[in-house]
Amino acid sequence: MGYEDGKKYPAILWIHGGPVAQFDHSFDFTPHLFSANGYVVLMINPRGSSGYGQAFSEILFADWGNKDYEDVMAAVDYAIDEGYADPERLGVGGWSYGGILTNYVITKTDRFKGAISGASEALYRSNYGHDHYQLTWELELGLPWETPEKWERISPFNDVANIVTPTLWIGGAEDWNVPILNSEQMYQAMKRLGRETLLVVYPGEHHGIRQPVFQKDRYERYLDWFGRFVKGEAE
Repeated sequence: MGYEDGKKYPAILWIHGGPVAQFDHSFDFTPHLFSANGYVVLMINPRGSSGYGQAFSEILFADWGNKDYEDVMAAVDYAIDEGYADPERLGVGGWSYGGILTNYVITKTDRFKGAISGASEALYRSNYGHDHYQLTWELELGLPWETPEKWERISPFNDVANIVTPTLWIGGAEDWNVPILNSEQMYQAMKRLGRETLLVVYPGEHHGIRQPVFQKDRYERYLDWFGRFVKGEAE
């Protein structure tokens, strides 16, 4: 689909994983899929990303979803001010830390019409002893029984009641990197609150979705979810 200058498009803030990683010049299928279906795609390297030095990456240390949230929202405002992103048709999503930052976004603002949280974390103490990041957790947040306030302060689950954005929770059943129990907890909480939500779990899959049939299903669900809630298309 060709871009027309002066036209406002539905826009998707698509967030990278990591967070110590970055969008670079290599080919990335997902944003091309969105743009081919009529979306402007915002691919931002906020504070916490790679590419700008150690100090830039360390800004998020024990303070997730703060400065990086400010940066991605500033990018959304910029795209709106430039005239190519429609402020009434915004979506947000990502995988791994992209899903985690999505969780912070939708607990802090109601500006987005649809969200996709892929392989994300939400209630961090519940991951201790279950995922494979024990030393990382301890170095950054301390032991969960000694410093529970640090773990709870940055857990998006504690702000789940703020979410009004229709949200698709999605991941692999055998993900030991970012356990699916996080998505299950967020989905259950949103259902209990009476909010629009859906949980999709791929059996036998880990942090990356490998089986072609599941890959196809995931991309179709991406387009369906954003189509329904961001573009306003029929289900």
